[in-house]
Amino acid sequence: MIEVSEDRFAELVEAAFADVPDELAALLDNVVLFIEDDAPADDPTLLGFYDGIPLTERDTSYGGVMPDRIYVYRNPTLAICDTEQDVIEEVGITVVHEIAHHFGIEDDRLHELGYA
Repeated sequence: MIEVSEDRFAELVEAAFADVPDELAALLDNVVLFIEDDAPADDPTLLGFYDGIPLTERDTSYGGVMPDRIYVYRNPTLAICDTEQDVIEEVGITVVHEIAHHFGIEDDRLHELGYA
């Protein structure tokens, strides 16, 4: 396990979001990002989580709803990493994985694409 400060971890997450191609980033709709130290108690090894209504499930009645939330969890990520480069790679995978859920891509397909 590597030690990475909260501020540095936030920088790495922000850099991962900045690396999302502009064409995709422009399609994110009503989404906010949260960085938290720990995953939920019922799934403590979770690296990230998407909580919202995917674009593929929105219809004309969608409106006036709270923003979708993407969470990236610091401690579980650090627990599986040995170097800062490992953290950069895991955060990048996690960010893409959770954004993909916003676009309606399910876990099975993400695993096929290498974003497990």
